[in-house]
Amino acid sequence: MIKSTKQTIVRDLSWLAFNGRVLQEAKDTTNHIHDRLRFLGIFSNNQDEFFRVRVAALNKMVLLGKSAKMHMEANPDKILRKIQQTVITQQEEFDSTYLDVIKELELASIFIKNEKQLSKHQKEYVSRLFDEKIRTQIIPLMIETIPHIPLLRDKSIYLACVLGNTKESMVQRYALIEIPTKVVPRFVILPSEAGQTDIILLEDIIRLNLPNLFAAFGFNRFMGYIIKVTRDAELDIDNDVNTNIISELEKGLKNRKHGRATRFVFDRQIDPTLLNYLTRRLGLTKKDNLIPGGRIHNFKDFIDFPASIFKDIKVRNQPFVHPLLEQPCRIMDILEKRDVMLHLPYHSFDSIIDLLREAAIDPYVQSIKITCYRVAKNSKVINALINAVRNGKEVTVVLELRARFDEEANMRWKEQLEEEGVRVVLGIHDMKVHAKMCIIKKREFNRIKQYGFISTGNLNENTARYYGDHCLLTTDRKILADVNRIFDFLENPVKKVSNLKNCKTLPVSPVTMRKVMLALLTKEIAFAKKKKPASAIIKLNSIVDAVLIEKLYDAAKAGVDVKLIIRGICSAYTQQKSFKGHISGISIIDDYLEHARVFVFNNGGAPQVFISSADWMVRNLDHRVEAACPINNKEIQKELIDILNIQLAENVKGRILDNEQTNQYVQRDENTPEVRSQEAIYKYLRNKSYHK
Repeated sequence: MIKSTKQTIVRDLSWLAFNGRVLQEAKDTTNHIHDRLRFLGIFSNNQDEFFRVRVAALNKMVLLGKSAKMHMEANPDKILRKIQQTVITQQEEFDSTYLDVIKELELASIFIKNEKQLSKHQKEYVSRLFDEKIRTQIIPLMIETIPHIPLLRDKSIYLACVLGNTKESMVQRYALIEIPTKVVPRFVILPSEAGQTDIILLEDIIRLNLPNLFAAFGFNRFMGYIIKVTRDAELDIDNDVNTNIISELEKGLKNRKHGRATRFVFDRQIDPTLLNYLTRRLGLTKKDNLIPGGRIHNFKDFIDFPASIFKDIKVRNQPFVHPLLEQPCRIMDILEKRDVMLHLPYHSFDSIIDLLREAAIDPYVQSIKITCYRVAKNSKVINALINAVRNGKEVTVVLELRARFDEEANMRWKEQLEEEGVRVVLGIHDMKVHAKMCIIKKREFNRIKQYGFISTGNLNENTARYYGDHCLLTTDRKILADVNRIFDFLENPVKKVSNLKNCKTLPVSPVTMRKVMLALLTKEIAFAKKKKPASAIIKLNSIVDAVLIEKLYDAAKAGVDVKLIIRGICSAYTQQKSFKGHISGISIIDDYLEHARVFVFNNGGAPQVFISSADWMVRNLDHRVEAACPINNKEIQKELIDILNIQLAENVKGRILDNEQTNQYVQRDENTPEVRSQEAIYKYLRNKSYHK
């Protein structure tokens, strides 16, 4: 295993181990076949983003040479070689898993057919569909006659064609066809025999109709192979403080389309002369991650494989409205009496929409301020904010234009919000605003009242259906005073980042978050040295920050019991001989994406509990505006700790985070009850009673 100069596991190799856990879910035959297809799609989509961003960054570091050591990894070239080895191994595992899934589909009388397996009736159906809906969406590129090969779009797949004539063996031409998956569904359900469902992929429909496209040009032999290019997706934001961020984003998005190729994936059955020709014309070498694969690529589309063809899909536990917020009720009145914690996706996101709608129509509400990082395509959050403006409220939206891969959508939201009269604040130069918070101000009988919420996840009703997050709804004056301070900073870019130090209750990045976490761990170390109970539970998406990892090591050496729940990257070693206590780590991959960040410190038996938007990564702690929020309500504290303990008992979908990143499942003996934490949490919350 490659080690960085610091005592941590290389983040990119740990990330590949995480995606390996996703692939394990695709392999798991206890999952429904539709879920197995979905996990294949998630694995593929994750890997694409990894190559667009992380492999691209490592390639740049190789170019930087020795100076790269000052910035990130010490051995980027070695890491890239290890990545390629791991990715090829995972690709082979992926291909074999897909074949197993196909066999299981066939046992259920569901068949994914290619163009050579169609009945006469199906061929006629596909030909009509091609003529009516597909033909006009494609224009073949005769690449040999083009001086400069056209740029292959990232996220698209192409049919690379060899065109020939059996009478003239020397006549052979190459062409590229972009598969129009943005305008035509990738999966087409065919007319099928009774009791059977046949499906064909869009690219195979095009393969079948290659003669319709090219026969008029004297070709009678046609072969087509799917290829795909992944490009550097990083945006290079100018460091000049006077730079117009919008024009730079537009420039960056345009450059993204021209980014250097970081991976070239192809059908391993591809004609060798065609492969050589394409790699030469694209300027690729063996170092550019040339990955042989199966016949199908862009498996991310399998996330949306048609569910309607399955008769036995169990309805997932449906989100339910928090018992204290069931409508009709005035949520602000309830919050004046007590804090409420939503646990998504077990609780319904509708309660957040209800609060914003209530604020939009309440005649006493004067203003709403909110941060937006990623919102839904047809956002109910945005709709509520627009209607608040129409009702005469002052609405301020801090919109993060640099939310990776959502930049274009957020620029469109900026235009729409400003047209409606919303004040849009674009955040801080060279620093993403990742904190998720809102504050509502109300003037009633000459009294100012404030209500707000702080969340671990995006204010997005679509992702809230499958992202596991926590959102605190509160009127706590100390918390909301700091929320006001953060908004004051965000709305006044001339103010220095150091002004965030004025926050007295919320640990805030980039100024106090790491310091507060270090101090809390130091306190646990002090308890351990006095032979008193000392422990910490840390739940994150990723833990990479070397300073905090080193402090965890110090804690374990002193005898602190450290428990980690990490979904993604875990750069911390969990076993060292010097540990008197121990660090144990698990990762849970299941139906819901574990997205919440939660910290619990024993604090001598008086637990200190926080929720946060920030992972323990350098980017979150030093280069973003993030917030952690203390949970002071004892009932909610217990609720969060109970949920974490359920997750720590996970023994169905939990993997042990060991030093070698082997992804071994948590083992249970015959006397230990089975715990599938997401199911158990749903039951726990469903059965919980509250005193209003």
